[in-house]
Amino acid sequence: MRVAFETLGCKLNFAESSTFGREFVANGYTIVKPTQQADVYVINTCTVTEHADKKCRNFIRRVRKISPNAIVAVTGCYAQLKPEEIHKDTGADIVIGAAQKGDLFRLVSDKIEKRESESIYSCDIKSIETMFPAYSSGERTRSFLKVQDGCDYFCTYCTIPLARGKSRNITIRELVEQANDIASQGIKEIVLTGVNTGDFGKSTGESFLDLLKALNDVDGIERYRISSIEPNLLKEDIVEWIASGTKFLPHFHIPIQSGCDRILALMKRRYNTTMFESKINMIRDKMETPEERYTKVFFGIDVIVGFPGESEEDFQHTYDFLSRIRPAFLHIFPYSRRANTIADQMPDQVQESVKTRRVEALEELCSKLHSEFCQANKGRKLPVLFESTEKDGMMFGYTDNYIRVERPFDKELIGNIKEEIL
Repeated sequence: MRVAFETLGCKLNFAESSTFGREFVANGYTIVKPTQQADVYVINTCTVTEHADKKCRNFIRRVRKISPNAIVAVTGCYAQLKPEEIHKDTGADIVIGAAQKGDLFRLVSDKIEKRESESIYSCDIKSIETMFPAYSSGERTRSFLKVQDGCDYFCTYCTIPLARGKSRNITIRELVEQANDIASQGIKEIVLTGVNTGDFGKSTGESFLDLLKALNDVDGIERYRISSIEPNLLKEDIVEWIASGTKFLPHFHIPIQSGCDRILALMKRRYNTTMFESKINMIRDKMETPEERYTKVFFGIDVIVGFPGESEEDFQHTYDFLSRIRPAFLHIFPYSRRANTIADQMPDQVQESVKTRRVEALEELCSKLHSEFCQANKGRKLPVLFESTEKDGMMFGYTDNYIRVERPFDKELIGNIKEEIL
């Protein structure tokens, strides 16, 4: 039997899909590419934008042409929010909500044995108390480890609390066990991932810092990255500990969403630009010497353009703010209306053409900032973890501060860390 996976959206989904895959393989399945014929297709969906929903529907239609008799199972955020829509519009055989993810393999197996069995498995998101544990495997250099799920913030533009439920996690002990499993596969780097990663501990009474300290002691893992953390949860004691000489790298992915305080208030974000800038400066003060300023720490920042009511002046505030704090990279998203959110009903929705223009402006700024960051690191000797991908006789890897490095392919370097002069 053959199974194929299509994963849309965030690192969290990739960790979950990989976990599904291990169970299928353990039960005799062979994993094939989603463009190949398979007996089962599993689609792990995102619903951050309407485009993400559309990609899911289009993929189902494509695999129906490739393998008309295959079982198609859909899970993820889109499946939780709109299971009936997916089932009706695409004819997916099984639609699995957030609470039933851990039973995905069993539900697929039941469907294969009894074609007439129930097709939609969903529940009220408020009833979900436990977290589906997951980590990615199969890639020789890094693994995404899911440490937290759900969100209690309810920002006005976001459906994630509706799709993934309240903030929750498994215990530090369980996560350390998973990290040891990852290390046993020869993987050197772990990326901690979650919906609101820094909120870890709500359901177990533990702290995010205690989790970092416990993971730091896992033998075999040499590097950790924190995939995304809210600025209000990035505490000074966490940064001080990371800077003290740990396996956690000088790489922070922090969402700001807007560099305009008026828009941040409309979004119901839990900070303003003054606080955000103070966090960036605090990290630089603790992790960079004056000579290393703007070179050692990689900051990746999420930003949304075209939020309802965002004027040209508001956007200019964002552009100027990002120019001033000088992150190494920008993850730019045009605002997308989502049903059942406050922002969907706000007046002064921004035209798509205006959003496109603002995205392009920030993309140009991102290119400039990233180029300056890489140029500032020229001549530095930094540790690089090389990956297995080969293209045109070259391989690549990433420095501790997330600069991509290319060199001639050498299979002996795959999965190993080597110091390179940039």
